Amino acid sequence: MKARKDTIIGQSRDGVEKWLRSANNVSVFQGHARFTGARSISVSTPDGSLLVELTAGEIFINTGTRAVASPLEGLEHIRYYTNSNLLDLTELPEHLVIVGGSYIALEFAQIFRCFGSRVTVLVRGEHILSREDADFAESVRKVLAREGIEFMFGVQPTRVELHPHRENDVCIGFEQNIPVLEASHLLFATGREPNTDDFGLDAAGIATDKHGIIPVDGQLRTNVPGVWAIGDVNGRGAFTHTSYDDYQIVAANLLDGGARIMAYALIATMPMTRVGHARERGETDGFMKALVDAKSKQILGAAIHGVDGDEAIHTFIDIMTASAPYPVLQYAMHIHPTISELVPTLFDGLKPMK
Repeated sequence: MKARKDTIIGQSRDGVEKWLRSANNVSVFQGHARFTGARSISVSTPDGSLLVELTAGEIFINTGTRAVASPLEGLEHIRYYTNSNLLDLTELPEHLVIVGGSYIALEFAQIFRCFGSRVTVLVRGEHILSREDADFAESVRKVLAREGIEFMFGVQPTRVELHPHRENDVCIGFEQNIPVLEASHLLFATGREPNTDDFGLDAAGIATDKHGIIPVDGQLRTNVPGVWAIGDVNGRGAFTHTSYDDYQIVAANLLDGGARIMAYALIATMPMTRVGHARERGETDGFMKALVDAKSKQILGAAIHGVDGDEAIHTFIDIMTASAPYPVLQYAMHIHPTISELVPTLFDGLKPMK
């Protein structure tokens, strides 16, 4: 599985680089870039030698983010992992402890539980997926718990140290009156920080917030005219689909002054047990939900927790992007057997919010 993963990622990365280096009117410089002014950038080699100096009327920052680990006492003395290197493992963790209750934490929890590892997830709050509504988060937790993933809520690790008897294993301590937790592998999924700390933004006068994120307006413009920030570094989503799609905003800015609606799935309430295709596949966990403005009939938000929800959600996204009222979707004929076929029926059950 690791070899397959490496092959797929390698093909994608190499293909993009080959395309960039062979594209007309594109020059690729590999090095460390820093602003030297609002319209100028220097690029250096790893040893600090100047590679090239560039000036431009329009500059787009797309430096991304990197995983961070919680600042625990003793962390510098142990081996730990983030999402950047956990899949480089060639051995199966006996007991993987994950700090964090986000999507990244839960994805890896499910992956390694399916592999056969014991998995424990440490959550600082009282439920996972703190950005989501409680019923959605609880629905996800039930599925994962049924698969054997263990959860500890309301805990905050404060220190780590090497296990006294098992080489490379770690012991995790807590401030609360909680026994030390032993683990063979420790994964931090506690967030990411933007790659803006060594980029010379001060020299260009580009503002950042206290987290190092570059604030932008609805068209992804920074506070410096002619400079845009796209992708995770602008803090507007940090999802693959939002980062990848930022280019559409930039193209609209440069070509026709347009803008784009940012789409984010909220939650759902109609059970997936109502969907014939989900029952046929034996995957009936989860539900659908949509929020509609009663006056304008515009769809304000929607989400799907369930099999193939990542595909079916685009039905809502397209209607919302077109600013079409929900009856357009309600009276559409969707193909059977699919997950999307229940979407029109969902709107038949609209009720006033309490």
